[in-house]
Amino acid sequence: MRIAALVGALLAVPVFLGLSGVDPVPVLVLMGLLAVVVSMPQVRGAAQRVGERRHAPAIPEVAFDDIGGQSRAKKELMEGLEFLAQEARARRLGIRPLRGILLAGPPGTGKTLLAKAAAHYTRSAFVACAGSEFVEMYAGVGAQRVREVFDRARRLARQAGHGSTIVFLDEIEVLGGKRGAHHSHMEYDQTLNQLLIEMDGIGSGDDARVLVVGATNRPDLLDDALLRPGRFDRVVRVDLPDREDRFQILRVHTRNKPLAEGVDLMRVARETFGFSGAHLESLANEAAILAMRASAPVVEERFFLEAIDKVMLGDRLDRRPTSAELRRIAVHETGHALVGEVYRPGSVATLTITPRGQTLGYVRRAPADDVLIETRADLLADIAVALAGGLAEEILLDGRSTGAAQDLEQALAAARRIVLVGMSPLGVVDEELVPREALHRAVGEILAEVEAQVRAVLLSHRERILEVAERLMTEERMDGQALRAALGLGGGRGLRVS
Repeated sequence: MRIAALVGALLAVPVFLGLSGVDPVPVLVLMGLLAVVVSMPQVRGAAQRVGERRHAPAIPEVAFDDIGGQSRAKKELMEGLEFLAQEARARRLGIRPLRGILLAGPPGTGKTLLAKAAAHYTRSAFVACAGSEFVEMYAGVGAQRVREVFDRARRLARQAGHGSTIVFLDEIEVLGGKRGAHHSHMEYDQTLNQLLIEMDGIGSGDDARVLVVGATNRPDLLDDALLRPGRFDRVVRVDLPDREDRFQILRVHTRNKPLAEGVDLMRVARETFGFSGAHLESLANEAAILAMRASAPVVEERFFLEAIDKVMLGDRLDRRPTSAELRRIAVHETGHALVGEVYRPGSVATLTITPRGQTLGYVRRAPADDVLIETRADLLADIAVALAGGLAEEILLDGRSTGAAQDLEQALAAARRIVLVGMSPLGVVDEELVPREALHRAVGEILAEVEAQVRAVLLSHRERILEVAERLMTEERMDGQALRAALGLGGGRGLRVS
């Protein structure tokens, strides 16, 4: 009733001014601004209540055993959590509790799952936020939200009775970026300053212990003050899984799926080089979807192999190339595959001309081992395979096509990398100091040398290329074993380079 009377009185003011001949617009603007200011605490309070409902104090059910792979990251993270899991022993040894642990790595590698497992391992309350939630156009709002998060974390720890809370800050590079980078928006710096203050206030004598776990794809963007010891005391790298880790991840994500007898998950792991944990979860799910579409009672290995293509490139396209285009695509991809077998025997996993996503055909490689570093020979092999498709079109058809554009970009990038890492006749160079003409000439010489070698290989095996291309136009897809058989390669033997 009081609010209604107040609103009626406020609306009567501009009406009275208008009848008196006074312009009521400035008064209306002022009243609107006052209404916004008055409502902001209420809106903020409502947002806080919503946030508290969203960030429930329940301990996550995700355990470290539920996360496939990442054995090194899990071990390093568990070591950093011992002061929470074994508080009395840590205090007896005089260990200062860690205030922050940073999880850094590519997207989809399981950083959020690791943070939840950390809370489960230490029986801690779990509060999750994203860096973007703290940045607003209103000055001081971000800093206030940081204070609210830490206040809520301490309150949840006391309420739950276990005395500790893990605050998970995803996308922390948004919240903790280098100060001074946003010249037109000091709100970023104020928010970061408040985070630094809150982390400094985390002490071993607190009755409610708080551990901050941050996650980022770009640790290079973080402010140095955030990374110093005493704030984020430990940085844990969460990298893309290797072959054994991929196998473990696939086992985790297929536990609830009926697999056919003989499904070789290690083969699937070998053919998914470069996949993250999120990719592998999607792969297992897509394989089950394909089995359901085929009305199969179990998930067979062929569904996994087809799902690899779908996760990498997308679904099949409805538009079909013309017969002339299909022939060109077949010759192009066969050129890639043949040269791939020349430089890396047994490396081709699949050869297809089925249009998917943004590509009309492709060759998928399955390296024998995951590669962490590359030699000059490895980079030259990458260039050779990239150039082979367009050269095969040039030799066997009426010239190249625009389909080789992306291949040329890959070849240029590899040749440029050879020069910039000091593996060219220029020796060790600085990209900013070396003359552009010299850089261009060195890259061109590398490409010309490799192109001559690839041209010789394709010319000496042109009949085989045509035979495989004709077969590919009919079957649309060949696995690596069938390709090597068609090329007369048994037991992983390589072709002879002329």
